[in-house]
Parts: sequence; structure tokens; C-alpha cells
Amino acid sequence: MLKPVFILCLFFCSACCMASMPPLSKYEKRWAVFHPFAALRVNNLTKKCFSVYHHPDIKTQLDTFANGGKLDAFRHTFFMAAYAQKINTKKLRQLGIAHEKGNYRQFLKSQLEDNERPDSIACVMDLRNNGIGLAIGHANKKINLNELKTLVISEIKKGNVFIIKRNSLARYVDCNNNEIDLTVFSTSWFIPKCLISSLEQ
Repeated sequence: MLKPVFILCLFFCSACCMASMPPLSKYEKRWAVFHPFAALRVNNLTKKCFSVYHHPDIKTQLDTFANGGKLDAFRHTFFMAAYAQKINTKKLRQLGIAHEKGNYRQFLKSQLEDNERPDSIACVMDLRNNGIGLAIGHANKKINLNELKTLVISEIKKGNVFIIKRNSLARYVDCNNNEIDLTVFSTSWFIPKCLISSLEQ
């Protein structure tokens, strides 16, 4: 009984690599083992979502910050919304948590995600935006990915997703607008960044 499950999991993992997706953490691989059919569906949808995400008009409408910005918020909200159109949201919440566990493991190993070291506020931001995406996808199962993209961008512009506060020089600040010296927190998971609505910046 286990053999087909592991074959599906291996297919999912290898397909992710061929699609130039971020490498899977052990937590995501474990999720795939226990949810093999959902994993295959995620793999297929992820490739389609990346083609939308990498379109230049996304950055034009939002920003260029793959970490902490509206582009980052779009990625998490849009991908989860697309998944939720086809997959049970409870399973997807588990996948989102598995991904963030992987990010914490990256932090412990001093590894980067999109050229930045993961931290606690980035994790909170991602999980909140995941939840918003799940709600959007669950409520809009019939629309296509381009329509879903437009809907998610609209939610970002309305301030209904979360980003991390920056100053006019695009540097992270705390909630009192004091610039954060990231070198001071180079080995810290907890950094005094400020989570704000996407309408505030």
C-alpha cells in the first residue's frame, strides 16, 4: 500500500525540481507523502501559478519586493487561492505550516529565501496571507487564474493583505519608524519588523 504513495511523492518532488521551483523542505516532503494526490495537484497548479506570478505586469501594479512586500503578499495569497479552488483547505493550511517550518530550518542553517534570511515576522505575514488566499479561492472556485490574479491584486490594493513596513529608502523599520540595522539581528529569528496592511504603504 505504501509503494504507490512513495512513487507519487517522488514524482511530485522531482517535478518540482524540473519546474525550477524552490527545493522542498523535509516537512513539505512529509506532507506530500501523507497527501499524495493533493501534492500532485499542487505541483500542477504551482507551475501554472508561476507563469502568472512571473509576468512583468505584477511588479508594475504592486512592487518588486519578493520578501515582505506586495509582490511577496501576492505570491502567497494568489498561490493559496489557486490551490483552494481545487484542494481541501485543511490540507493546504497544513502545507503552509510545513513550508514555514522549512523556512525556520533554513534560518537555523543560515540559508536564504529570495536573498533574505527568514525571520518570525515574515513567517507570520506568510501564514496570514495564506489564510486570506484560502478564503478567496474557496469563495471563487469557478474563475480562471487571470481573473483570480485580478481579484487578489484588488484585495492587496484595498489593504486586505499584510506586508512588512519599509521607509522611503526601502529599508525595514519598526512600528515607530526607526530603521532596523539587520546586521545587529543577523543571528536572530525575532527581528522588530512591523506588520502592516497593504494599504498603508
